Amino acid sequence: MSKFNRRRFLEDSMLAAAAASSVGLVTPVLAQEEKAAGPNDKLSVAIIGVKGRGMDHVGGFAGKAGTEVTYVVDVDENIGRARCEEIAKKQGRKPEFVTDLRKMLEDKSVDIVSIATPNHWHALAAIWAIQAGKDVYVEKPVSHNVSEGRRIVEAARKHNKICQTGTQCRSMGGSIEAVNFIKSGKIGEVKLARGLCYKGRGSIGPKGTYEAPKGVDYDLWCGPAPKSPITRKQFHYDWHWQWDFGNGDLGNQGIHQMDVARWGLGVNDIGRGVLSYGGRFGYEDAGETANTQVSIHDYGDKTLVFEVRGLKTEGLKGANVGVIFYGSDGYVVMTSYNSGAAFDLKGNEIAKFNAGGNHYENFVKAVRSRKSTDLAADIQEGHLSSALCHLGNISYRLGEQLSAGAVQERLKAAKGSDDTMETLERFSKHLEANKVALDSAKIQFGLQLAIDGARETFVGPNAEKANVMLTREYRAPFVVPTADKV
Repeated sequence: MSKFNRRRFLEDSMLAAAAASSVGLVTPVLAQEEKAAGPNDKLSVAIIGVKGRGMDHVGGFAGKAGTEVTYVVDVDENIGRARCEEIAKKQGRKPEFVTDLRKMLEDKSVDIVSIATPNHWHALAAIWAIQAGKDVYVEKPVSHNVSEGRRIVEAARKHNKICQTGTQCRSMGGSIEAVNFIKSGKIGEVKLARGLCYKGRGSIGPKGTYEAPKGVDYDLWCGPAPKSPITRKQFHYDWHWQWDFGNGDLGNQGIHQMDVARWGLGVNDIGRGVLSYGGRFGYEDAGETANTQVSIHDYGDKTLVFEVRGLKTEGLKGANVGVIFYGSDGYVVMTSYNSGAAFDLKGNEIAKFNAGGNHYENFVKAVRSRKSTDLAADIQEGHLSSALCHLGNISYRLGEQLSAGAVQERLKAAKGSDDTMETLERFSKHLEANKVALDSAKIQFGLQLAIDGARETFVGPNAEKANVMLTREYRAPFVVPTADKV
């Protein structure tokens, strides 16, 4: 065990012990007895987080033949109680409302926990639910850092629980057809995939000191993250752009396209290396994450490039939020979660993909069959794709501010391919089109980091400081357990 891992193990063990001894705080640690559900039995569902994305979960489970929402869990009491009334109208039964998920987890009648909290709560909520004997649907990204994602996978396997990732492209017929088309060799050999998150994001307002909305339990909202002053004007959603809670658009919208890109390339680990550059351009606000970012993931003979653009931009090959696969005999462009097309090298369309699916139904099927192989997006897939987003952000955050010219020289020195240099050229033109003066602007140029994909750690130069960022310091009792404690 490395010096770093020994330190983390000791710290986590002490925090876990402190949590266990805290009066009135019961952390689920033992799985409940397996409960057999017949095909006509209704599965009891608890939904955690119902401000925004959680309402899609409500639509997936409430009023359906085989599921019933029995709990709403939300740290915002006003929103949570209002949602209970809405759900009652959809399914004829009003769910119970609680602010603390631990109270819900004590109820053995709950079969499924569906998680749509802010990112920093995803992993701990999933692990606690699995340990309490529940099957889990957890939103993307499944984790706030790389280590957390692996811990969820380990918990699901140890306790034999079904855990679906909220990357619904995996259940969409159009995406499935496109990936099968690529893997069948119909556009030749594919060595490059480019994910795009070209999605306009404006300023979130000046950095200041703000109060949590009335009815919000801010201590519970922070959970594993530091309980620090609120510096953003809009409490809900804009946490995405602050590092303690979110992962920027790379880990927000971009995780969907990152997952499809990795899926289509057929790569099943976190790669050999990563390099990321970008910045928060066009305005100064309370946001911390990049609004313009490029991440380059090295898979040896294959490369995955991801581009985030939050300022006004044109699409690339007809895609704004999508994925492009470049083959020796053609290319495939996915322009939505379920549709796209294939083209030959001259740009002639040779195939179309457009079919939907239901990610929640796929999950329920696997819950009933008890086969994780029935899942369209098993937690392992969610972990790997989420990890790629985290790796890009680690490289970016460990970087330094450079001029555009210096960035170009650094990329050349890093033996950047024609594809990476062309990406930088379009990146620069995009900023110029948004009146960002490149002669005076500074670009955050990340560290080029080598990765041991099997061990999911950084190796080589800068590994020590990069490995620290694979996890985080947790605030007791909200501690993501170590591998031996899941």
